[in-house]
Amino acid sequence: MSDASGIIRGRELRGDLKLDVDAVVVGTGAGGSVALRELARAGLRVIALEEGGHHTPADFTQREDQMLPMLFQDGGGRTTRDLAIRILQGRGVGGSTVHNTNLCKRTPDAILELWRQRYGVSGCGPTDLRAAFESIERDLSVSEIPAAMRNANNDVLRLGTQALGWRGGQLKHNRVGCIGSGFCELGCAYDAKRNALKVVVPQATAAGATVYSDVEVTRVLYKQGRASGVQAIARAANGEPVAWLDVRAKVVVLAASAIGSASLAIRSALPDPFAQLGRNLRLHPGAVVAGRFERTINGASGVPQSYECTEHLDYEEGSDKRVWIVPAFAHPIGTASTLPGFGARHMKAMRAYGNLAVLSAMVHDETSGRVEVGPGERPLVTYDMTTADRVQLAKGLVACARILFAAGATEVTIAAIPPITLRSAAELDGLSTAFVRPHGLPITAVHPMGSMRMGDDPRASVVSSTGEHHFVRGLFVSDGSLFPTSLGGPPQISIYAFAQHLSPHMIARARA
Repeated sequence: MSDASGIIRGRELRGDLKLDVDAVVVGTGAGGSVALRELARAGLRVIALEEGGHHTPADFTQREDQMLPMLFQDGGGRTTRDLAIRILQGRGVGGSTVHNTNLCKRTPDAILELWRQRYGVSGCGPTDLRAAFESIERDLSVSEIPAAMRNANNDVLRLGTQALGWRGGQLKHNRVGCIGSGFCELGCAYDAKRNALKVVVPQATAAGATVYSDVEVTRVLYKQGRASGVQAIARAANGEPVAWLDVRAKVVVLAASAIGSASLAIRSALPDPFAQLGRNLRLHPGAVVAGRFERTINGASGVPQSYECTEHLDYEEGSDKRVWIVPAFAHPIGTASTLPGFGARHMKAMRAYGNLAVLSAMVHDETSGRVEVGPGERPLVTYDMTTADRVQLAKGLVACARILFAAGATEVTIAAIPPITLRSAAELDGLSTAFVRPHGLPITAVHPMGSMRMGDDPRASVVSSTGEHHFVRGLFVSDGSLFPTSLGGPPQISIYAFAQHLSPHMIARARA
């Protein structure tokens, strides 16, 4: 039932449990793992409950049909309520850090200043967070991705960006010993990711924490304005309940993602006098453009994302430049499910697989989505892109196409429905982008944020600048739910760092 890692597999429990601890953490991704570690290092009795399984590199088979159901929420099929946007989120010990592509960027200073000035966040400016960022980057061995590890798909982005005279650059990552297999999004079979699963959770258990996998938290308990614990269900592999857990704790930390934490808070009927809970969801919605080249690309091999184009990205609210461009290649099943078209047309596109380069335009969004709870207490995500965000996505897709042509593509396909195929950059001038609408093209989101945003004013936020709920003492949030706005880039380092920065407040409350 328990292994040497300090992780108890809930699916193997054979009886109900009553636990009395100082703190309980819900979720073990970037934010949850750091909160767990810091609470344990402070000498507190702390456990983490993770609804997904505990998987190791030996379990990562590099098969899409096996890994998507294992590592992703809803088997990789989570969507917005209208089915217009696919939302990819991790599920398991380590959360989304197990399947992400290891991109490491700090929260931009401009965003932190915006949060201070516009959203009333205090104590979380660039200077305040510097130590946390530096500490996390040391722990995870963050470094710039060497140019020698830039595969042909990423080099297409570099060549096109430079040919156009646009702004771009090499990205940073948290890999050590990477062999360039290209299967990052399916879990690293070679154990090269310096992530929550490999680094932070083991540090937490070494400090005395215990992790229960396969355990779904169903309610946060509170009494007289103070958190008192959680109720949870341990489930077998088929989803059937095998045990019930009643956990008493002075501190509860929600780290189940902007969708998971908000839906749990709603199910628990937490106080929400100003109707802020579950609101203000951001997603970084994105779509792809594929370019066909005469030369071989083999985009699925090597580090998936090592270069970025930031020509069309700044952080001022309402800006007309809110698009981040990165490579977005997929393995065959993922590509086949994304490329539009049917029959012979789809077959032709797939036969060109080895000659394709694929880029993604991701919107630094200002659309305000919402998390609710639907039938069976499942999360419901409502997200209707504003006209301004649709315009940004359209501009981003056109920019991707220009980059591909500038890098030498002979044909470019915008993955609209039906697909739009172009044979020269000149065809982009005056191109109608009316296809950027719900169900007009496949849209994917991998960065949910903001559903329990932080700030000092309870009328405009859910938790304070310390991460503690405005109306429930001892209840903290330690994931992307905290962020008042979109980040415009990968959030994992921000989530790790905010958990590190806010952990002293959790520790102080547990000791009070």
